[in-house]
Amino acid sequence: MGIFSKTCEYAIRSVFFIAHRTAGQTGRVGIKEIAVGIDSPEPFLAKILQDLSRRGIVQSTKGPNGGFYLDSASLERPLSDIVAAVDGNDIFYGCGLGLKQCSEVNPCPLHNEFKDIRNKIHIMLHETKIGEFNDELMNGMLSLKK
Repeated sequence: MGIFSKTCEYAIRSVFFIAHRTAGQTGRVGIKEIAVGIDSPEPFLAKILQDLSRRGIVQSTKGPNGGFYLDSASLERPLSDIVAAVDGNDIFYGCGLGLKQCSEVNPCPLHNEFKDIRNKIHIMLHETKIGEFNDELMNGMLSLKK
């Protein structure tokens, strides 16, 4: 079990898959290939990738040779962009217990401890770029299937 929603997990895995399959190439990856490659339901994944494309995290082209790809700027984007696009910023700024009224002024019992964890997660995801995972994927050290 991860810290992200299932939707966010599929989004991250699909972006890694696209980055890996299009690394140094001009080709595109179709939705069916991505869905099989990450063990995702195709219709669900299509909605996720459509949203990521609208936000400029992945690029897409239509037509017989269409599909998804990442340009060099997208490979340099931090993982935090994917998380924020799919799950919002609650993981970076929200209460660990999900309490709406929790704040610096009115902290919940976990506030101070969770704030440190939350900040470390944000720094880690912001400093880790999408393209950094290609070496592990190419060497077979990372699997995108659960």
